[in-house]
Amino acid sequence: MNHVPPTAATMTAIAVRDGGGAAALHPVRVPTPVPQPGELLVRVRAAGINRPDLLQRDGRYPPPPGAPATLGLEVAGVVEIAAGRWQAGDHVCALLGGGGYAQYAVVDARHALPIPFPASADGGDFIHAAALPETVFTVYANVFEHGALKAGETLLVHGATSGIGVMAIQMAKAAGARVIATARGADKAARARQLGADIAVDATHADFAAIASQAGGIDVALDMVGAPYFAATLDALNDGGRIVCIAALGGPLLEVPVWTLMRKRAVLTGSTLRPRRADEKARLADAVERVVWPWLRAGKVHAVIDRVFPLDQAAQAHARLESGQHVGKVVLVV
Repeated sequence: MNHVPPTAATMTAIAVRDGGGAAALHPVRVPTPVPQPGELLVRVRAAGINRPDLLQRDGRYPPPPGAPATLGLEVAGVVEIAAGRWQAGDHVCALLGGGGYAQYAVVDARHALPIPFPASADGGDFIHAAALPETVFTVYANVFEHGALKAGETLLVHGATSGIGVMAIQMAKAAGARVIATARGADKAARARQLGADIAVDATHADFAAIASQAGGIDVALDMVGAPYFAATLDALNDGGRIVCIAALGGPLLEVPVWTLMRKRAVLTGSTLRPRRADEKARLADAVERVVWPWLRAGKVHAVIDRVFPLDQAAQAHARLESGQHVGKVVLVV
């Protein structure tokens, strides 16, 4: 390994006070982590914020065994202690089990990817790269692997202007699929169309299932809403279609009309990313670099940044995400 000592034995990280809520986040000084064999030490320049961070903050999503207690599932930064194919000084973005809201993070070297954007003097490449790993890995695993979306098929994306939603729209279009998107509000539906959705429905005022059915139905649905949308999503599903559940913001208990499921030969599945084994995440990283990174370099897919906050304003960043007003990703700069 190439060693470039960190600037100090301690670093600033974001901790969570008792009580929960965004106001529970506050900066503290903690020991700088020490990488083990096969791990990188990355000087974090930016960290993405994701809904699982909000759940963990409030005690509803504990980190998997061995993961840092500090929040943060994705970062971009500079390698300080190298391993694997990386050298000190390399610019990378990476998927983490935790620990991203900090000045330094330890990363499995197999879970890091080269930043796919040109370097910029203002750090914009780090900001955009920090918005990629959690969303791109999630979309690739669920839409293209579990959902088996193919060119010429139709993807339905619920929550179209979330970090996951904006990435799913773009990746599906880059793969040659058609996209129908739902959002809450006319402005967000319009934004989904700007990002490439062929049809975008304001689900607060229109029947998305009827519109999707009239447009030829859907082959794959990426569902982050859960109970309120499930029956309508199944109604719009074509024979042999697939529904992939990755969240349940509207409620986790589904009433499944089994006869409809059987008649349509439908597949209902779901997954989470964080608890997967390190080897499985490494396999996903290889697939993402092979399939998605060329789309990013060609400009077919890009990171959509809603708002950027400094690390010590993590509380305000969480409040922004919880407001539901965001389009794309909220990012911390370090």
